[in-house]
Amino acid sequence: MNTARPLAVYTDVDDTDPGPGIALLEAHGFEVRVLGTRDPHEIVAGARDAVALLPGYASVTREMIAELPNLEVIALMSMGFDYVDVEAAAEHGVWVTNVPGAATEEVATHALAIMLHSIRQLRFYLASATPSGWNERAPKAPPRLSEQTLGIIGLGRIGRELARQAGPLFGRVLGYDPLMPDTAEVRADLERLGVQSAGLDEVRGAADVLSLHLPLTPQTERMVDAAFLSGMPAGALLVNVSRGALIDEHALAASLDAGHLGGAALDVLSAEPPQPGHPLLGRDDVVLTPHIAYFSERTEIEYVRIQAQNAVTLRETGSPESPVNRPAPRN
Repeated sequence: MNTARPLAVYTDVDDTDPGPGIALLEAHGFEVRVLGTRDPHEIVAGARDAVALLPGYASVTREMIAELPNLEVIALMSMGFDYVDVEAAAEHGVWVTNVPGAATEEVATHALAIMLHSIRQLRFYLASATPSGWNERAPKAPPRLSEQTLGIIGLGRIGRELARQAGPLFGRVLGYDPLMPDTAEVRADLERLGVQSAGLDEVRGAADVLSLHLPLTPQTERMVDAAFLSGMPAGALLVNVSRGALIDEHALAASLDAGHLGGAALDVLSAEPPQPGHPLLGRDDVVLTPHIAYFSERTEIEYVRIQAQNAVTLRETGSPESPVNRPAPRN
C-alpha cells in the first residue's frame, strides 16, 4: 500500500455528522476531504487521489471506480450496498464495506412500531381524539394480534430480531429465507425464536402481516409485484423497512385501491425523496416514514464510526472489518 498520507473523501453527508469519523481518520494519519455532493462528476474530480471513499447515499458506478486509480475501499454507512457496483469494485481491487448489525434493534423495532400503528389504526384514532369525534369508529375494527399470523421474509439479523420482539404478540410466526442453510443450529435458533420455517408461497399465503427483510439484488428487485400481492390474504398488511425497490409500488397502490390488501407500513421507497404525486403518498391505508428505521442516539454515532473504522483497519491490517466483497489482488 502507498505509505504517503492517505486521502479519505466523504461524498454526501446530508443528514449525518461526519465529525466522529473525520476525527478517527485523522487520528490514524488520513487527510480528510468532505465534498458534500452526490454528483458523480464532482465526486470523481474531488476524489481523484483518494484511497478511501465514504459515501452517504451517493451511487458509485463502474465508470466512477475506473476513474479513481488509487482507490482501495468504498466504505459505506449502511447495511445495504445496492447503490455501489460491487462487481466493478472487486475487478479493480477495491474493497466495499458496510455496517452490519449497527441498527439491528432499531430497524426491527421500527418495523414493529409501524405495523402496530397500522393495525391499531392510529392515524384514524389520533385524528378522531377530539370533542366532536371522540366516539367515532373506523369502518373496520382492528384484529386481535394473538389471532394473527406474522410472516417474515428474510431471516437475517433484523428478521430474527423482529421475530424475537414481535413473536410473543402474534398467534404464530412463519419465516422464509432463500439464503439460510438448513442446519441443526439454524433450526434450533428458529425454534428458540418461535419461527416456523416455510416456503415462500406458504408464508405469503398465510401471513396476515408480511414483513420484508431482504437485500436488494437482481433476484429480489420488484419481487413483490402484482402476482405476489394477489397471493397474499385479503386484508393483509405489507411491511417494508429494507429497500423500496423490493416492491412494485404501482402494483401495491393498485392492490390497495382494489381493496385486496388492507394496508402497507413502509419506511422506504424506490426513489427517495418521492416525487409529488407518488401513488403511495397521503393515503389513509399507508403508514410511511422517511427511511428513518435505523436512527437512534446510538446509531447516529455508530454508523459514522464503523464506516471510518473500515478504512482505518484496511490500512493497518490489509483487510477491512466488514467487507461485502473480496477484490482481485491489485497489480
